Amino acid sequence: MWKSNKVTVIFPTYREKDSIRRSIEEFDKSGYVDEIIVVDNNAQPGTKEEVEKTSARLVHEKQQGYGYAIKKGLSSTKADLLIIAEPDGSFDGRDVVKLLAYSDDFDMVFGSRTHVPLIRHGSDMTPVKHILDFLLAKMATWLFFCPLLTDLGCTLRLTHKTAWLRIAEEVTADDGIFSIKWILTAAARKVNYIQIPVNFRARVGPSSLTDTFQQKAVWGIKEFFFIWKMWLKFQAERILSRK
Repeated sequence: MWKSNKVTVIFPTYREKDSIRRSIEEFDKSGYVDEIIVVDNNAQPGTKEEVEKTSARLVHEKQQGYGYAIKKGLSSTKADLLIIAEPDGSFDGRDVVKLLAYSDDFDMVFGSRTHVPLIRHGSDMTPVKHILDFLLAKMATWLFFCPLLTDLGCTLRLTHKTAWLRIAEEVTADDGIFSIKWILTAAARKVNYIQIPVNFRARVGPSSLTDTFQQKAVWGIKEFFFIWKMWLKFQAERILSRK
């Protein structure tokens, strides 16, 4: 509970059997989390058994895709404050307090993995990825003329339930681009948000999206064009609304 607001953490899981129990326990230690929901998105065998060793509640989403899993989690709770995180060990449960503190003044709080002092040894934030993530976020900030963005790909975030419902129908991507579409939609719709530095550690196990250099390059190109696509979409809407 945070100042009379119920707090729920949502973990989507697919290939995190070896880290999910530790992640649940770590986020629960903050003392402010009322509920942890794990969304089983066709997770690898053994995941269910690991979750059952904790206080988390398990729900299922058969339709494959990160976006589907997150939306399932968001619709499975009546909490006021919703925190999204990865159960792969890359995020630090201590940052729960940081997110909650900023929730007093902002409707959405997005994490950023690009602040050097908080990038831990072994993390996926290589120098090249660091620079590209920062430049893409700066480009989005300029295009959308919005509060500063430094990392579009960070999946650690908090939203007030009411703020999420404002944009939920527009955030429709099913894959990893879901997180980026969420941020850009919030920027375009003038949601009151802030992006803050969070810890970024080495993940347990491989990433399903950007494990190899080739995957990282393809993802970066996809992100670049998606930002422009979103900007053009909202610009077209603005022009048509004036007619």
